[in-house]
Amino acid sequence: MAKRICVVGAGRWGRNHVKTLHDFGHLGAVVDCDRKALATLGQGYPGIPTFGEVADALAAGFDAFTVATPAETHFDIARQILTAGKPVLVEKPLALTSAEAKALKALADKKGVPLMVGHVLLFHPAIRRIKELLAAGKIGRLQYLYSNRLNFGIIRQQENILWSFAPHDISIFQYLIGARPIDIGTHGAMFLDRPLHDSTLTVLKYPGGVTGHIFVSWLHPFKEHRLVIIGDKGMLTFVDSASGGGLHYYGYPADIDWMAGAPVKPKGPPESIAYDATPPLTAEMAYFVERLDKGPPEIADAASAIEVLEILEQATQSLVETDRRGQHVGKDYFVHASSYVDDGAEIGAGTKIWHFSHVQTGARIGKNCSIGQNVNIAPNVRIGDHVKIQNNVSVYEGVELEDHVFCGPSMVFTNITDPRSKYPQRGAEHYHKTLVRQGATIGANATILCGHTLGRHCFIGAGAVVTGDVPDYALMLGVPAKQAGWVCECGERLPEITTNAACSRCKRQYVLANGVLSCGTG
Repeated sequence: MAKRICVVGAGRWGRNHVKTLHDFGHLGAVVDCDRKALATLGQGYPGIPTFGEVADALAAGFDAFTVATPAETHFDIARQILTAGKPVLVEKPLALTSAEAKALKALADKKGVPLMVGHVLLFHPAIRRIKELLAAGKIGRLQYLYSNRLNFGIIRQQENILWSFAPHDISIFQYLIGARPIDIGTHGAMFLDRPLHDSTLTVLKYPGGVTGHIFVSWLHPFKEHRLVIIGDKGMLTFVDSASGGGLHYYGYPADIDWMAGAPVKPKGPPESIAYDATPPLTAEMAYFVERLDKGPPEIADAASAIEVLEILEQATQSLVETDRRGQHVGKDYFVHASSYVDDGAEIGAGTKIWHFSHVQTGARIGKNCSIGQNVNIAPNVRIGDHVKIQNNVSVYEGVELEDHVFCGPSMVFTNITDPRSKYPQRGAEHYHKTLVRQGATIGANATILCGHTLGRHCFIGAGAVVTGDVPDYALMLGVPAKQAGWVCECGERLPEITTNAACSRCKRQYVLANGVLSCGTG
């Protein structure tokens, strides 16, 4: 008995759903919000009901649905259909996150209805034949496989090439290998529409030493879908092309000594392997209709869709991390791979930013600075040249450090005098400026209350709490900090001064007048 299946989405790929189901005699209706598209479609399929809303089609009581709409709509439409207790096949990706896909699977399980994802190449006869050949040991132990999926367009504006093309190849790898990758690395490039990647290369490491790579791009002069599978006894190649290609086997010469030398190129033409000519979409739709009576699908089911999405998410995270590392390559400063420098931050030549630090938008760091581990530099902070900031320091907005300032480990700046969690004070108008003048040193675990100026070459002792302005060259100790003497520009403590003093280390001369210390000649 024919099933009445409603297609949601009358776009480029949705029309293929419509034609295939119509040829089967299972097309029940079409849903699309574009009435003009429905009218055009109706001319080719007279008598087929059309709807502008999924809810109206659900009320008509169809046996099942397929969804071929933009990826960002998949979750909401599939959830609506599953909530009504109807089976559904959703084009890839099932959703935009694995969490959403898991929610759809849980809903389908609760309702007891089939949920499939449109990993159509799992139904390609050549891929099914490859699966059989691997199981039969045709190429021996699987070692390496790669896939190129290249084209000139169609360029998406909602999803990058990784999410647009690579789901096909990830689903094939998972189908053929039958195991999850243990490591994933992705590199990519953006040329046309930042921040969307036009080209990506993903390397996947699987248990047992199996390696795979997936190269996808929509900036390629010609269309190419190529799969190569290499074992220790032979190789398979599959080229999916309207102009030719097919499935071939290359066997290794039997007398190759793999331990002593390089393998010899196989002689003669490859073995051509036949497979039936059923179109993949036809096989996929036939399988979906079959599972309406036989229970949940075993191929391209929700669990496999979740697996593909989780791999895509790991690949995306790797892509983000490699992009972040790559943005500083070739620069005249250094940023450790674990640190983040936001767009709009300025970093001077020769500066080094070490582990787990974050420089935020609008911050400006001068030349030859050293930014230690776990340092946060807030928006709009100004830092001069040759500044050294040790580990675990946060330089908040409103703080300015002139040249040659030293900030000891875990010292603390503030920028608000009366902070309240319940009454947050954000924005520059609430911040009290702290200025640390040239050459000043702030010791480990010291605290600088905001709204004050620390003078040139002053020295704040470890653990001190500064509550007011600090004179040039002053030595400040204690809680609250009090002046305990004077220090030289070189850091040496000066002898007690009435009018004049000299540094015992560098011989600089100092003059004290009206409580102000100034440096003369050395």
